[in-house]
Amino acid sequence: MALVWATFFGVGYVPLAPGTAGTAAAIPLWWALSHAPGWAYVAFTAAVVATGIAAAGRAGRYYGVADSGHIVIDEVAGYLVTMAFLPRTLFAALAGFVLFRICDVLKPWPARIFDREPRWKNAAGVVLDDLFAGLWALALTWGAVLVKQRLLGP
Repeated sequence: MALVWATFFGVGYVPLAPGTAGTAAAIPLWWALSHAPGWAYVAFTAAVVATGIAAAGRAGRYYGVADSGHIVIDEVAGYLVTMAFLPRTLFAALAGFVLFRICDVLKPWPARIFDREPRWKNAAGVVLDDLFAGLWALALTWGAVLVKQRLLGP
């Protein structure tokens, strides 16, 4: 069960860019959750983070490396953080996708700490670097949505 969750139902086995595929697979989940009250969205996202850390730990032991490319539940958690409280629009979904992927690759502070520090080469580090990349992407996506609204209207 841990492998199923860590790979987000097998999406992590996509041969090219599994992290991007994991993020894309999170879009329908966000779309469904975007109808939920804010507290439920936050609670669900926290549950994905907590269970994602547990599943990533088991999967890392199975694959023999803490941050195996097959583990994509961290991208799911990061995308959900990115999209927290954003409007339910195609623009927001796509901007969040692109900006999260950029932040996930560039690893701005403090995401870089969780990605590179030896003490974080574990399941928590796998998920937390994407969580912090998601916080950066959340701010950037809100900025993009606000600029679009200002220039083009809602």
